[in-house]
Amino acid sequence: MAISHLLSAKLIDRSRHFLQRNYPIWPIWGIKRLWFSCFAGTIGLILLLSNPAQAFQVQVQPTSPALGDTISVIVQAAAGENPTVTMRQKTYPTFNLGNNRFRALLPTTPLDTAGTLTLQVNAEGQTQSLPIVLRSRSFPTQSIWLGEGGGPEGTDYEFNKIDAFKALVTPEKFWNGPFLRPNQGEVSTIYGVQRYYNGEFANDYYHRGVDYAGAEGSPVIAPAAGRIALVGRVSEGFELHGNTIGIDHGQGVLSIFLHLSRIDVKEGDFVQAGQQIGAVGSTGIATGPHLHWGLYVDGLSVDPVPWRETGFE
Repeated sequence: MAISHLLSAKLIDRSRHFLQRNYPIWPIWGIKRLWFSCFAGTIGLILLLSNPAQAFQVQVQPTSPALGDTISVIVQAAAGENPTVTMRQKTYPTFNLGNNRFRALLPTTPLDTAGTLTLQVNAEGQTQSLPIVLRSRSFPTQSIWLGEGGGPEGTDYEFNKIDAFKALVTPEKFWNGPFLRPNQGEVSTIYGVQRYYNGEFANDYYHRGVDYAGAEGSPVIAPAAGRIALVGRVSEGFELHGNTIGIDHGQGVLSIFLHLSRIDVKEGDFVQAGQQIGAVGSTGIATGPHLHWGLYVDGLSVDPVPWRETGFE
């Protein structure tokens, strides 16, 4: 017989004997109600002791992130309302990965301050505070000469389209595995480079992507599956970015490709990893033919390299 049954039976027998000895004229319905109360209380205590509240589990990768890295926070929690993750007073949503696992992707940039960060994970009506150390990272500087006047300043149409694109957070996840290299040209400028423009240091600026020195007209492919959410052309006012394509990979992860000589897709198209979407060019503000690939997570530019080398599930 189960322990819980033995305990409840003994308690009921003892309560019956106690009532019969001390309250011989107690109405039978009162005795039954007291027996039931004893029985229910016993069962409740047993369930409480045998099923203590289980705290949800949290996994953070990478374990030692550096400036520019994307931080993955996976929460193992009971089904129900999706957990949330808060970092630096901003709350990020989590997305369901299946099997009661939820993930938030947190961006960091070269403009952040290195040091200890506190992640607050909210799930199942509880909060866990997790300290992580964001390592510093050295970024090189580069000098760019744009000629007299500094070139065009861009248009409201261009900036509005770019801002709307960067704000996208689609619940579905379209990518699968590590991202592909979008062009076979050599890397000419890495992520995070700081710049002097016409001899003047650009405050609050960092190179928001990776540049590939591909030949004019060489193929540009989608690094991962997604929906074409942005197409911008010089003829429509994209003075700075040049001919531009933006891909929504889902869950706040976005790719943007600048300075194209040709665009082979239209907004609303769904593309697969490796599919050609355009060709390298030098449109917009560019000193020569190259592809600029920027990767954004929740609106901020992150280093694409970890997404290519290891990827995020």
